[in-house]
Amino acid sequence: MNFDYTKHNIGNNDRMIRAALGVLLIASVFFGGGWVGGLIGAVLLGTAGFRFCPAYALFDFSTDKTAAPVGK
Repeated sequence: MNFDYTKHNIGNNDRMIRAALGVLLIASVFFGGGWVGGLIGAVLLGTAGFRFCPAYALFDFSTDKTAAPVGK
C-alpha cells in the first residue's frame, strides 16, 4: 500500500471516463440531481486530474500501462 500521489495509477482511457462522468454528475446537480452526485463527480474529477486513485493504491492496482506498478 503506497499513497504517493506523484506516481500515476490511472491510465488515459480511465482518466477520460472519470472526467466525463464527473462533469455529468456535477452538471446533474444543477438540473435537479442530489448533492451526493455532485460530490461523487468532484471526486471523479479530482482523481482524473491527479491521475491517482487511492482505492487503486490500496489494492496495488494500476490502469496506467506506462508507469511501474504502484506497490513496487
